[in-house]
Amino acid sequence: MEPNPQLSDCHSGQFFLNIADISVSLASEDPKLKLRVEGSAKRFLVPSANPDVRIQAGWRDICDRRSGKKLFDSGILWQLYAEDGSYHFHFTTPTLGSVPYKMASFNRDFTSGQVYFHYPYFPLASPLYPLDYPLDELLLVNLLARGKGVEVHACGVADSQGNGHLFLGQSGAGKTTLAKLWQSHPGVTVLSDDRIILRRRESSLWMYGTPWHGEADLASPIRVPLTKVYFLTKGTKNELVPLRGYDAAGRFFACSFPPFYSRQGLDFTLCFLEEIVRAVPCHEFKFLPDETVLGFILKKDLLS
Repeated sequence: MEPNPQLSDCHSGQFFLNIADISVSLASEDPKLKLRVEGSAKRFLVPSANPDVRIQAGWRDICDRRSGKKLFDSGILWQLYAEDGSYHFHFTTPTLGSVPYKMASFNRDFTSGQVYFHYPYFPLASPLYPLDYPLDELLLVNLLARGKGVEVHACGVADSQGNGHLFLGQSGAGKTTLAKLWQSHPGVTVLSDDRIILRRRESSLWMYGTPWHGEADLASPIRVPLTKVYFLTKGTKNELVPLRGYDAAGRFFACSFPPFYSRQGLDFTLCFLEEIVRAVPCHEFKFLPDETVLGFILKKDLLS
């Protein structure tokens, strides 16, 4: 479903997002709570959808008591608990204290949930975004790990022929540099300069842009077939070194975002990445961070 650029980012009742062909419905259970969308997520608004995920938002006086088994603690910003087949995220900030400013609860499959804001912390008349970062990414990561796909740390580029080039690397590897170079090239669309979602749909492997961008602020809701994979390494010249099997899968996993607290999610992620490296050519890409890199990739693509 294509996003509608004319959609408003402020809603009194309900709105829909579509990220990687996963539709999310967000609705307010309280007429006094107005909802809005923030940042790059606005580019993923759609007019309507048959949602894969339904989320209700409301107010609550959240206490500082946590219940259930703690599955993960990010340190300061959020913690995840499991209780009676449900998952509960608690979001805190040092500026407000130990009481969570927001709590999100989801069912076992992450297809239904509730988001509650701690009303003493917020002006009641101010529109709020229930999925403000990092909850939007946490929701998708957990949903993808249930057999739907994987999110990776990468720059994704669609060339003029509609082929998808995936450039993977950790922070500092050169993803944003490459994204800015590609952005100025005719006929090229940069899906994201930092986060890409990979899925198998309609018997093909696809790469999708996401709202979670890097310094270049590039985030496109489109998808393209995944045709080439490059693991970034800065070098003294532009060079491609073929990678296969466990070497490629291991590097892929190091750049992925599975829910490490879920054995099922980890198993699926590993199997899916192995499927990708068997189906798509993978290379270590030693490159120079200048315009020569574009001609090198495009020439190699034409000759392959």
